[in-house]
Amino acid sequence: MRRSLNIGLIALFAASSLAAASPAMAQGRPSGGDADRRAEEEAAKKKKRDQEWNQPTAPLPQLRNAGPCPYVKVLYDAGRFIEFKDGKESAATVGWTGEIQGVSAGCEYKDAEPIKVQVELLFAMGRGPAALGQGKTYRYWVAVTSRNQSVIAKEYFDLPVTFAAGEDRVFVRDTIANITIPRATLDTSGANFEVLIGFDVTPQMAAFNRDGKRFRVNAGAAPTAPAGAPTTP
Repeated sequence: MRRSLNIGLIALFAASSLAAASPAMAQGRPSGGDADRRAEEEAAKKKKRDQEWNQPTAPLPQLRNAGPCPYVKVLYDAGRFIEFKDGKESAATVGWTGEIQGVSAGCEYKDAEPIKVQVELLFAMGRGPAALGQGKTYRYWVAVTSRNQSVIAKEYFDLPVTFAAGEDRVFVRDTIANITIPRATLDTSGANFEVLIGFDVTPQMAAFNRDGKRFRVNAGAAPTAPAGAPTTP
């Protein structure tokens, strides 16, 4: 999926391209026998799995830049998305959920050229007991600001996610491939700007995030009495 924000902004950064170098590196190493080769193959497979699913900050290609890059971060109040049926906060009423689990960024600029920023995002989406259907189109936004000041540009993006039968969580990667930030002068560096990212949340969701609330997997389950403890009829 490709997107861009041009002030200006996302291209899906294929996970396979992140892991493509691993098998080649393994094959290029000397081996003492079949056992060594098998061990290297298993290590390469594990590395590929980790890059695709377990490392939210997978590295992006290095980009040229003549100065510091803009600061890229997830807005805390909008970093998680959680729906509650009828607005009631309980484990049984949780519908669709989402969390921005990782951000990796790079930039390039030189001479009088604008700053070009690339950001890779890792989302973890969930389907709670109150969710209806097998899919949800999440909405998130990307904004460029003058650092600690006003918003220069902001755009919203739809991210459709489908859950397989019996599946309650999905990992999705999306990449903002071309954030373009004009510069007033040659001396204007990336340090003057911020790139902020977040879900399109309701005031209730923002308050829930701000309070640091979370549900455990077994939230709402009756506690188990320790062995030998007296029971109350």
